[in-house]
Amino acid sequence: MQTHHDSRKLFLNGPAGRLEAILWTATRAEHSPLAAVLCHPHPLFGGTLHNKVIYQAAKSLDSLGIPVLRFNFRGAGLSLGRHDRGIGERGDVEAAVDFLAQEFPGRPLLLGGFSFGSWVGLRVGCADPRVRELVGLGIPVNSSEFAYLETCDKPKLIVQGTLDEHGAWEKVEQIVARIPGGTRIVFVQDADHFFAGPLEELDRAICDWVTEHHPELHKL
Repeated sequence: MQTHHDSRKLFLNGPAGRLEAILWTATRAEHSPLAAVLCHPHPLFGGTLHNKVIYQAAKSLDSLGIPVLRFNFRGAGLSLGRHDRGIGERGDVEAAVDFLAQEFPGRPLLLGGFSFGSWVGLRVGCADPRVRELVGLGIPVNSSEFAYLETCDKPKLIVQGTLDEHGAWEKVEQIVARIPGGTRIVFVQDADHFFAGPLEELDRAICDWVTEHHPELHKL
């Protein structure tokens, strides 16, 4: 069943200039216990808010009635600024979190990211008390440092392909073993970094984890 939502295109006030964004607000979003921000993969390799993995994650959360904000990092799409190797991009994530917190005051936030977006986004989410839950999709542990997760005890979901060329499952398991709090890893068998093929398992992993933490939610 298709979820009915309002789709709003807008620009956020980012530290390097305006950031292109899309906010989906489901018709039953007023009853949702949280709102979500999603961060896209590396902009220098074609990553934008329209990336299929981020789009699927947005659909999954939207199907549960959760408001979802996707945005383009600086220099991607219609967003101003230039790529800053994941440093300035933290400010972009903070701007998205600020906007969503103002849009839904007092509502806890979920922050998710795919690949580069997980590396940048989860760091911001760990530090921001408004963000209560974290979702990392295809975390690029082969080339990026995720040690900051070792001091982050917020609930986390990690979804990784067993054939991820940028995030070997053995390294993911080693990192998760050092993370405090509850972290669930879901390995998608025979999936590469981009979860090529059907995305039903990604959808199931996200929806199952979120509804486990929020039993009042149910998928449409």
